[in-house]
Amino acid sequence: MLLLKELTRLTTQHRTFYCYMFLSIWIFLLIAGMYRYMGNSENSGSLGSGYGHSGTISSGSGSSGGASSEAAHRFMKYRERCGPLLTRIEDGGILEGWKLQGVLLVIRHGDRGPMSHVRTNGVHCGVASDNLVNRYRSFLYNSSSSASGSNHMYWNKVGPFHGFPLLPATERACLLGQLTYKGISQLLHVGDIMHQIYAHPLGLLLKSNPNKLGGSAQESTPHTLLNSDEVVVYTTRYRRTFQSALALLFSFLPPDKWLSVNVRESHSMAFCFSDCSCAQSMLLRKGLADMGDRELKKRPDVLGVMQWIGGTLLQHTPNGITNPFEVLDAMLTVICHDAALPCRKQKIRGNDAQAASTHKAQELVDVINIDQDDTVANLMDVGGGAGAGAVADVADSSEGDGNAASEHPGPIEGCVEAPHVETLMSFVDVLSQRTADHAFYKRTGLLKAYGLIRHIVSYILKMISGDRTKFVLYSGHDTTMQYLTAALGIHAGYTIPYASRLAFEVYSSESEAHTDYYFRVVYNGKDVTQQIDFCEGGKSLRVTRDSRGNKADLCPIENIIRFLHEDYFAPVNATNFKDACATGTPKANEF
Repeated sequence: MLLLKELTRLTTQHRTFYCYMFLSIWIFLLIAGMYRYMGNSENSGSLGSGYGHSGTISSGSGSSGGASSEAAHRFMKYRERCGPLLTRIEDGGILEGWKLQGVLLVIRHGDRGPMSHVRTNGVHCGVASDNLVNRYRSFLYNSSSSASGSNHMYWNKVGPFHGFPLLPATERACLLGQLTYKGISQLLHVGDIMHQIYAHPLGLLLKSNPNKLGGSAQESTPHTLLNSDEVVVYTTRYRRTFQSALALLFSFLPPDKWLSVNVRESHSMAFCFSDCSCAQSMLLRKGLADMGDRELKKRPDVLGVMQWIGGTLLQHTPNGITNPFEVLDAMLTVICHDAALPCRKQKIRGNDAQAASTHKAQELVDVINIDQDDTVANLMDVGGGAGAGAVADVADSSEGDGNAASEHPGPIEGCVEAPHVETLMSFVDVLSQRTADHAFYKRTGLLKAYGLIRHIVSYILKMISGDRTKFVLYSGHDTTMQYLTAALGIHAGYTIPYASRLAFEVYSSESEAHTDYYFRVVYNGKDVTQQIDFCEGGKSLRVTRDSRGNKADLCPIENIIRFLHEDYFAPVNATNFKDACATGTPKANEF
């Protein structure tokens, strides 16, 4: 009893000492935990510590969900390449006192898989939930041909696209160079915007009713196309451009009109038709590529980042990693689909072949190698533009021979970090802008887009002369729009996002005295008519676009006709396409 009293007395007397002691222990543990956390963060690898004599980044763990979310916010400015803002902005359609005669629409295909073999584990290239996608897929599953009884999952019309699938092979995978379900979603929404703007003014929702007085009355109910030339569609023979065109048209047209559409093939990514062969354009493009090589050699830091990111993402690099746009294309597969930044694992040689993995990869060969190669020769580039790169062979080099020693993933060697991505992206941005500002870029565009501009002008003339053609669609690539915008002087830049659109709206005045014909050009919802040399300033007519008083610029049709026939080849010191394409050494110092 006395002992208990004594302990109680001592505890009461030294209570302050015990409090200080416990507080000190708690502060010590807190500081130790903070240093341990900071040490783990440093070990995950950074740009400053990433490159030593070994050329690797210090090891660390994979990115967490929080890090992925932070990276997605950090890379928001780079995600412009993933697609434009899908909303109506300055698009026309209905202008007071003017009638819409027709629309010519040039698009880039939607989101696609990478152009090189990329390690895409954990990358989801589909869409979570989209009513338009569900409606389109349901329509394709349920619709059938009365003649054959087959469904419309495959294009069953005679022609170069017979048997082409209308949807991507899988919902989640990012297959080599193929349209993804995200790409399908993008074009369905572009088509929906076009429907809201143009379908009614063009009369595509109306049908003639011969039973009414004079046979000229119209009903606003969907009906089969009155003739095959009302809607004209051109696309290259790639599944991603074909599927993009059909997805856009599904939202743009009533279903029965969609079923009656015929698709025509363009044999060139530039849609040059009969004006394609041009040796001079090849020399100009080589000059741009050489400029890009020189700029890259000046930046050893970018070369190091390229090697690290490319070695982490790319699976098959027999010629090394030399093209920043190829690495960028691989990186966009991650950024455009909100995936975590990838990590590289050490490779451990073994004698056990991974038969299951090889068999699974072999099953995909018939799925992913289904288009022509999208080579650098097709690209207006310093390597191919945003979203382009050299195409690797279909057989993955890691598959090897069935009897050869296989490689197994080992411990994590390091991860791609945000500073690496920013270094690559900022260099590509500067190089892209420098390319777009180069004199060779506009000249290349003039030569490569000549056939397409001639084609567009011919359809404009048909539209204003009473022809039944109301809507023309060109479903192409980034290079298609690079050439066209460069030739017209439109400041679209070198980077063309997925699902971009360039619309030529053709109008006629409703004046009783005389009829005037004008056009305007809208790029991704923005009126760019004033950027065109032969439409700028007082060369265009400013009119009221809507009830809010917003303005629109209309350029006279004769301006583009005069440009095509008289002034087109002036920048290349020629008077016709043949002379302009004659080989000659371009001046290399023109900036």
